[in-house]
Amino acid sequence: MIARLAKFAAGIAALAYPALARAQTGEAAISGALDRAFGQMAGAGGEPLSLSLQLLLVMGLLTILPALLLMMTSFTRIIVVLAILRQALGLQQSPPNQVLIGISLFLSLFIMAPTLERVNEAAIAPYSSGEIGAEVAIERAGDQFHTFMIRQTREYDLEMFSDIAGAGQFASPQDVPFSILLPAFVTSELKTAFQIGFMLFLPFLVIDLVVSSVLMSLGMMMMSPMIVSLPFKLLLFVLVDGWALLMGSLASSFG
Repeated sequence: MIARLAKFAAGIAALAYPALARAQTGEAAISGALDRAFGQMAGAGGEPLSLSLQLLLVMGLLTILPALLLMMTSFTRIIVVLAILRQALGLQQSPPNQVLIGISLFLSLFIMAPTLERVNEAAIAPYSSGEIGAEVAIERAGDQFHTFMIRQTREYDLEMFSDIAGAGQFASPQDVPFSILLPAFVTSELKTAFQIGFMLFLPFLVIDLVVSSVLMSLGMMMMSPMIVSLPFKLLLFVLVDGWALLMGSLASSFG
């Protein structure tokens, strides 16, 4: 059930695109799009679900769709690294959270572009032309996200969650279910983000130590080292073109 839900979340946003692209309006258009997306679901007696039930299912799935999609992309690593960078610089609200989230979203879109292109070729385009059904399209879209996630997941994390679930060993990476891959992927992303954050913290920590030692030697006990070191940390970050280096390093870290 979890695996099918994860695959549905991976492909539902893509599957909604063809219906919207036709610019249809009215209840008939909405009903037709939902019938295609839920064509495999039927109520008692084999009849399709009513429009109200289909809308209820869609609205319910949309509540968990953003969280699933964010956890299945590069967003987690990027937002954590940016938050650590802001803390290392000693800035509390600059850049603000909205800016960090926006940067993370657009950089994630850049990193996920090859995966999204493959999703379009394997799932969206055939589904839009009527060559395949909704269930096949969702499965193909989920497979593309599965390939991306398995490449970024550490083998140790996969083995750990596999042992916890009692699933044993898998013959190939494609056999790993989403119920195990999702927590392993998030764990690996957080671990990688904290490793990058540690490397970011080191030069700024050195500046803080130097400034603190200088103030202590001058007898300026009441002067906060953070106030003095902040301009030097900003100057260092600007001189080395820190934003370009950080964005390039984050993008290349996904291979």
